[in-house]
Amino acid sequence: MSIGNSPEDNRPSVEEDDRPSIGHALQQARVGAGLTVDEVSSSTRVRIPIVHAIEEDDFSRCGGDVYARGHIRTLARAVGLAPEPLIEQYDAEHGGRPSPTLAAPLFEAERIRPERRRPNWTAAMVAAIVVVVGFAGFTLFSDGDGRDTQVAEGPAPAEPSPAKPGVTKPADPKPDPSDSAIAAVPKDKVTVKLSATHDKSWISAKSHNGKLLFDGTLLKGESKTFQDDERVDLILGNAGAIELFVNGKKVDGDFEMGGVERLSYTKGDPAAG
Repeated sequence: MSIGNSPEDNRPSVEEDDRPSIGHALQQARVGAGLTVDEVSSSTRVRIPIVHAIEEDDFSRCGGDVYARGHIRTLARAVGLAPEPLIEQYDAEHGGRPSPTLAAPLFEAERIRPERRRPNWTAAMVAAIVVVVGFAGFTLFSDGDGRDTQVAEGPAPAEPSPAKPGVTKPADPKPDPSDSAIAAVPKDKVTVKLSATHDKSWISAKSHNGKLLFDGTLLKGESKTFQDDERVDLILGNAGAIELFVNGKKVDGDFEMGGVERLSYTKGDPAAG
């Protein structure tokens, strides 16, 4: 009677069986956030067919493991999920993260002994000629008795009178930037200003008639301002990274990092629609 491994030893753990697939987790989070595939594709710049393929756990269209990890990280942040657990799950299911390639060793350059410089006879001859010519010139300008002729000294140049100090008009001080510049917005329009202060964010802005004003990524430190006659509709990905001003007033919203917010603002005091 042979003794082998029990069939139970090869069964996956309960946690791995119960854990949803990467694509299913991303799809559930997107639906829960109220986002369509088109909206996720617009905010992340990941093409629609690739978003569909990833939600079906098909990573062959990503172009390799490096791009697949990048797409998973981008989509997870857009729908409000932490990307690292999904990346670890992907590595576990696809053979792990490749080991980094070691950099080529640095070699110390061989020191080259400087050659002994040969005497520059040409420079020596030029120097000798210069000395001879200089001595001949000195002799021509000396008198017959060997005494040098005195060169008449001209009058000493008059010292320039000091210029009278002019009265310099101080430059007008530049006004310090303040919220007054933001507050000076037209009252007959709705004005929305977004600033990515903590991290990058995925922004979609539309006017009251559905016209797309902006659709893309706002990097950290960048700002965008939108205006419309009646209403501005917003979708904010990673909303906690955004500082929001509406009609000249700062909106203190309890936005979370990685969260998605759908907002609408009209003229007057800012109020979320």
